[in-house]
Amino acid sequence: MTSARDARFPFVPSLPGPPLSVASAEGVWLTLADGTRILDAAGGAIAVNVGHGRREVADAMAASVLRNSYAVPVFATEERLTLMEMLAERWLPEGLTRTCLTSGGSEAVDAALRLARQHHVAAGRDSRWKVLGREMSYHGATVATLSVGGHEKRRAALEPMLIPFPKAPTCYCLRCPLGRSYPECDVACADAVEEAILREGPDTVAAFIAEPVIGSAGGAVDPPAEYWPRVAEICRRHGVLLIADEVMTGFGRTGRRFGVDHWGVVPDILVGGKGLAGTYAPLGAVFAREAVVEPMATVRDELMFYTYGGHPAACAAACAVLDILEREDLVTRAAEMGCRLRKALEERLADHPHVAQVRGLGLMQAVELVRDRETLEPFPAKAGMAGRVVVEGLLRGVFFYPAGSGAAQDAVALGPPFVIEEPEIDLLADTLGAAIDGAAAAVAGR
Repeated sequence: MTSARDARFPFVPSLPGPPLSVASAEGVWLTLADGTRILDAAGGAIAVNVGHGRREVADAMAASVLRNSYAVPVFATEERLTLMEMLAERWLPEGLTRTCLTSGGSEAVDAALRLARQHHVAAGRDSRWKVLGREMSYHGATVATLSVGGHEKRRAALEPMLIPFPKAPTCYCLRCPLGRSYPECDVACADAVEEAILREGPDTVAAFIAEPVIGSAGGAVDPPAEYWPRVAEICRRHGVLLIADEVMTGFGRTGRRFGVDHWGVVPDILVGGKGLAGTYAPLGAVFAREAVVEPMATVRDELMFYTYGGHPAACAAACAVLDILEREDLVTRAAEMGCRLRKALEERLADHPHVAQVRGLGLMQAVELVRDRETLEPFPAKAGMAGRVVVEGLLRGVFFYPAGSGAAQDAVALGPPFVIEEPEIDLLADTLGAAIDGAAAAVAGR
């Protein structure tokens, strides 16, 4: 029975029935108020990395709050300075020397878009305002980030309010939007980025933004090996800033420190979030090359901060999380356990009649769901197949993350904490197969 308290939360429920009441969490497990244990196979929103319930993170946050509960973001604090030093010296790709801290991923992408525009204006290129995105993408829930993203469902009700930013086709080999096949296509999806820049006029394009591996909009869609190096070269040639949205992929999720590390690319601007503070506190960040900030410094322009950006306690949490990631070598573990997860998924689901593809990198994996794997016919959109699989998983004690939009209508994303063990991976894979079967039977009316 739904209580009056339950009825007020959340504002709009995403799952049927009353909200699950999580009483505690430890490692890779959530414990509900009634004692039920749920395996967190999604790492929340593909975000938990060092695991739930790490006391050293809580202690660091508590000490920070007692020392300094708040300082306006333009002030230096011990926590902010320590975090920036750790990032610069031990984490960030070489060349990314400037940092702006925010209080989440959407805010960070929003700030990156503003930074790109302000960079060009300060350099005397006022005509460059467009940010080129991709058709299948998600970059956040603000008006600006939804505008540059291509997540149809999340954009739908807001279309009249959105900025008409141009879009390039997505690198999605399962159903290539260009009708080509890899590798004979010669990675035409990368050339399509240049075509979009030329179509809009290079002197109007400020930046191109993309996720190294597509997250919730497609479900762990990873690109051909040649894609990112070629896109980086195209952007350099046309004076377009390259923004890598690493809110989901960053800080070890794909088995490398950052997703772009798989292809040896250093963007002009890199956006981080989620794994930066391991979900212990709201924190995001924008990292940029010196050349991006230099014109703004020359004209004394500044990137406006958010009130809670780089909150001292959040920075303390991030320092503790980064220490754990390094001390326990969890980025390497994400790569190793990612291979184990891929193997388990392929063994159980590669030939499943409703699985079109198993894909991803590291501990960012997904399966795409279809009615018919031979023809790639999707389930009816109104069936909400991905959501049904999530519900079926919860009934069996495992939480999966629903994903997909556009051509990749239904996908189930997996992003467990890096501390997951092999028996838990086996449980995850077995449960996912059963959940797909249960959801398909419900859709068929059996």
